[in-house]
Amino acid sequence: MSFIGSLDQGTSSTRFIVFDEAGKIVGQHQLEHSQILPQAGWVEHDAAEIWKRTQDVITGALKAARITGSDLAAIGITNQRETTVIWDKTTGAPLSNAIVWQDTRTADFLNALSPEVQRTITHKTGLAIAPYFAGSKIRWLIKNVPAVSQAIADGRALVGTIDSWLLWNLSGGVRGGVHFTDVTNASRTLLMNLETLDWDDELLGYFDVPRSILPTIKSSSEIYAHTDPAGPLGTAIPISGIVGDQQAAMVGQACFDRGESKTTYGTGNFALLNTGTEIVRSKNGLLTTVCFKFGNEPARYALEGSVAVTGSAIQWLRDQLQIISSAPDIEGLASSVTDNGGVYFVPAFSGLFAPYWRSDARGVVVGLTRAATKAHLARAALEAICFQTRDVLDAMSADSGVKLPEMRVDGGITANALCMQMQADIMGVDVVRPQIIETTALGAAYAAGLAVGFFKDIEELRKKWQEGRRWKADQSSLLATDGYMQWKKAIERTLNWLD
Repeated sequence: MSFIGSLDQGTSSTRFIVFDEAGKIVGQHQLEHSQILPQAGWVEHDAAEIWKRTQDVITGALKAARITGSDLAAIGITNQRETTVIWDKTTGAPLSNAIVWQDTRTADFLNALSPEVQRTITHKTGLAIAPYFAGSKIRWLIKNVPAVSQAIADGRALVGTIDSWLLWNLSGGVRGGVHFTDVTNASRTLLMNLETLDWDDELLGYFDVPRSILPTIKSSSEIYAHTDPAGPLGTAIPISGIVGDQQAAMVGQACFDRGESKTTYGTGNFALLNTGTEIVRSKNGLLTTVCFKFGNEPARYALEGSVAVTGSAIQWLRDQLQIISSAPDIEGLASSVTDNGGVYFVPAFSGLFAPYWRSDARGVVVGLTRAATKAHLARAALEAICFQTRDVLDAMSADSGVKLPEMRVDGGITANALCMQMQADIMGVDVVRPQIIETTALGAAYAAGLAVGFFKDIEELRKKWQEGRRWKADQSSLLATDGYMQWKKAIERTLNWLD
């Protein structure tokens, strides 16, 4: 058993990656799933489709690696964190589409909460009052889907973020699947107390969520269950790691100590700074969250800055505007012009996340002239990714009092050399990408491997990190000065769009 499996369930796709003892990829398979958009501001997934894709990618990855399930020492799960699903434990079927983290339908309910209640929620959870998080999504499903309220009354309902849904299915589902989550995912619900690491009765009351439907909160690294031999792995393998995707990337980047940070570029963009065992409460629009908890060790916490739309802005250019045929094409198109031609693009499709937290904002393209082309818009889209990242990292430095010496980055967009050079220029520090950029999946594999002794300790994991590429900042670049000033003006144009 010289391999670890990692199930990485993301916003747009699901993949299974097989890693060896050195942390190298030996096989993987990935499949996209449908994005369901019933009306403006609503984003849903079919949880049954996600489970089907999960089974398919596990089978595909094992085939690609030329191994069987019995060759795996354990598997870990990492997932899109706040996306919420309620299902019937007697049939195994979802009772509604899952509500995705990008969904904004609960904004009115949250805005109507009294200032005192909002302060209590923020203090206990470390989170902003925003529809991003799972608590108000659960409440909406209970209040608006009759099948959900009936299942709760009958004692048939289970709720969770996607990690809980997958763990329940992988461990047997209706034949005895376990209903757990880990502290990193639970910390994204507005229902868990950061200090007790348990569901909080006062918070549950605010959202009218019964404790009975929630999963039990566990650490990020322990044996939760074994896979059902009738499932896609074909044998009983320990499921021993669960880490929300952004925290998993911290583990994969070996950011185990206080002061270490990483930025992940995916559908959204997420920067985390490890604050050790201390809960640091942000004064600059960041979130306080659990970074990881390994077994019986104390929890480690983090400051986080979340940007809703980065990679999904490129998907929008591809799918809705159709100015590129594939995501990698944007680099060539953006490189065909020397600057953005005065065009700025703020992709506030679901409002603005950190450090603004404005659900009333909507996307804008400003600075258009007759000379503007699709190449200028492509370049503006890449710049928007980098400007949004600077907004978050500036807030992080203000909260922590530490200026980042360099940026550790990972995720799909780090394959775009133009974007990473822009990021270095806009931040004024070097940007460093590790040799293995699939750090989210790697982090879940590390968490699973620690629990079963496949990896000895975090020092062994730290030694596995190796630099892959470095982009040095051009200190004379105008992107960091004039460009950023224009970006802040563009941000102002997005605000107060919704009454």
